Amino acid sequence: MKVTEHLFKTKKSLFSFEILPPLRGHDIKDIFSTLDPLMEFCPPFIDVTYHREEFFYVEKDNGFLQRKKISRRPGTVGICAAIMNKYGVDAVPHLICGGFNKQMTENALIDLNFLGIDNVLVLRGDPIKYEKSFIPKKDGHKYAVELVQQVTNLNLGKYLDQTFVEKKDTPLFDFCIGVAGYPEKHLEAPNIESDLFFLKKKVEAGADYIVTQMFFDNKKFFSFVKKCRSVGISVPIIPGIKPISSKKQLNILPSRFYLNIPNELVKEVEKAKNKKNVFHIGIEWAIHQSKELKNSGVEVIHYYTMDKPENIYNIVKAIY
Repeated sequence: MKVTEHLFKTKKSLFSFEILPPLRGHDIKDIFSTLDPLMEFCPPFIDVTYHREEFFYVEKDNGFLQRKKISRRPGTVGICAAIMNKYGVDAVPHLICGGFNKQMTENALIDLNFLGIDNVLVLRGDPIKYEKSFIPKKDGHKYAVELVQQVTNLNLGKYLDQTFVEKKDTPLFDFCIGVAGYPEKHLEAPNIESDLFFLKKKVEAGADYIVTQMFFDNKKFFSFVKKCRSVGISVPIIPGIKPISSKKQLNILPSRFYLNIPNELVKEVEKAKNKKNVFHIGIEWAIHQSKELKNSGVEVIHYYTMDKPENIYNIVKAIY
């Protein structure tokens, strides 16, 4: 079932969450150990992130360095299939621009369609660590809106090369397309107005719903929704929540995701005596956020687990 169908059918706020594929060398049991406790709350869909390749250097016998490429977290498509098979829950794979050319993207979408996966979350993705800015693969997409358009084209039966499409009555794909929204603007955007302009372009290209980046002040989310509606963005907007779990996140999260952490939360975390205290402060703050969001009537609250289900379990237990 499509994400939007879940949203339109519900009469109460739903619960969904996002997981990471396990590191190379681990197995599917790591995923199930994250999922099992959270399935108690009957999530209608689960997002599975995609992580592009990374490069590292090894020294050869002659003293020269050799660049090697590796994907540290492979298996997104397989994990989605396993989730759907084991739990009967819709899986939403992330589809990114980075590391893919257009043909590779089309092949991935064909595979997802064969597996009966109805949803994709379309993202540009981050630059490789040593890149100052995002550089697309040759014949790949530079912007998420271009990737949205490719998915939309396949939904309309438009392949990259129609020469190889023999059937005139080619079956149409029917992907539900999600995209990312940034309540406090994307870190690369010059201002929120510019960010909303390009978000609207993604919706016009075929995006069916929006999931926001994490935020810690619900006023930012409510303001973002209001601004989206004022510029003509009418698709569902899903709030994304991540609880603070360590003191170092007070510095890491604002710089990495361009967001503000309320001073009240900062003070609580800074005076915490140990990691356990910080962990519980993060849970209580997220519970407060979630209750307010739920009372406002949002269709679903989306949680970023980072494969640490304990805090998410406690938050959702208090809400659902």
